[in-house]
Parts: sequence; structure tokens; C-alpha cells
Amino acid sequence: MSQMYRRIDVETGVSGASGHQLTLMLFNGALDAISQAKGAMQSGQIEAKCAAITRAIRIVDEGLKASLNPAAGGELAGNLANLYTYVATRLMSANLRNDADLLEECTQLLTPLRDAWAAIRPQEAVAVHAQMELRA
Repeated sequence: MSQMYRRIDVETGVSGASGHQLTLMLFNGALDAISQAKGAMQSGQIEAKCAAITRAIRIVDEGLKASLNPAAGGELAGNLANLYTYVATRLMSANLRNDADLLEECTQLLTPLRDAWAAIRPQEAVAVHAQMELRA
């Protein structure tokens, strides 16, 4: 039942969210999926671990990385694209090796970005998007 409420919350949040809020939701979703993967890994739930890691990879690749605008973001967008590729690769390795340390590495890489993104004030978000990210 809580998953249903979470899905409704996400769906209603997405429809009214700004680009800035959507990016923050992507970071939170990726970190949440990684956390779920850690828990599933520790309790030996292989199917749940694989599903959570797959979700995290899709969020990083199809959400965060795909939303970058290299033309507007220049070197910063390129560096973020490289980082997202690295994180996705580490997530795949964590899944194959059943390695919680690799999941923790991904958390440590994404958390400062999420925290920095969350610290951007809404009135500054428009300028940030114009210079760097989100074609959505």
C-alpha cells in the first residue's frame, strides 16, 4: 500500500514540478534505489537487488545523463556526463559482484551533487538550467 501512495505522490509531483524539482527527484530516486539495493543485497534478496540497481542505472542514464545539454553546459555538462557514465558502470559492477562497497561509492558520488542541487534557490534555478542542464 505504501508503494501505491509513493507512486501517486511521485506522479502528481512530476506533473507540477519545475525542471529544477524534476532533477532533484531524479537524484533522490537514484539514491533511494541504491539504498534499496543495499538492503536487498544484505538480506540476500537477489531479485529485489537486481530490480533496484536496474532502476538506479535507468535513472542515472535515462534521467540525469539524458537531461544534460552539452551545447549549453559545455565542460560542466561533459564532466557530469562522464561521472554519470562512471556511476552507471559501478552500479553494474556492484550488481555482478554483489558488492555493497561499490553501491556506497555511488552514493558518495551522487549525494554531494544532490545536496548542491537542493541548495539552489528556486529563483536561481532558471539561470542554472539555462546555463547547464535540462532540455525537458
